[in-house]
Amino acid sequence: MKRRRSIALAVATAAALTGLVGCGALDKAMDCVKTADAIATSVDKLSQAVSSASNDPTQIEEALNSIDTELGNLKNSTDNADLSKAVDDLTKGVDSVRAAVKNGDTTPDIKPITDAATEVGKVCTPG
Repeated sequence: MKRRRSIALAVATAAALTGLVGCGALDKAMDCVKTADAIATSVDKLSQAVSSASNDPTQIEEALNSIDTELGNLKNSTDNADLSKAVDDLTKGVDSVRAAVKNGDTTPDIKPITDAATEVGKVCTPG
């Protein structure tokens, strides 16, 4: 239950900060919106997969594959260096969860992914 609240908080934070974006350029604002949307979708899919892993452990792998695809598309659609780094960090979080699952963990810690989602929110916040 605590993990779900943390996930919800990270996703809500990223989405809220994106909504308040005062980015200097329209392109960055659009990148932020796309990123927040992709992250919310990705984290939700992974959270659902982890919570139902006992019923079907392959769902985690399917969710991770979906996240990888979304992140690949997202990285290719931005030329903002800070946002690219945040996407890279999110990709590393996915890799960490994938490694845990490969090692037999059916309830992996998805904190690296929620942390990366928070970082994207920070990137999208005006400085």
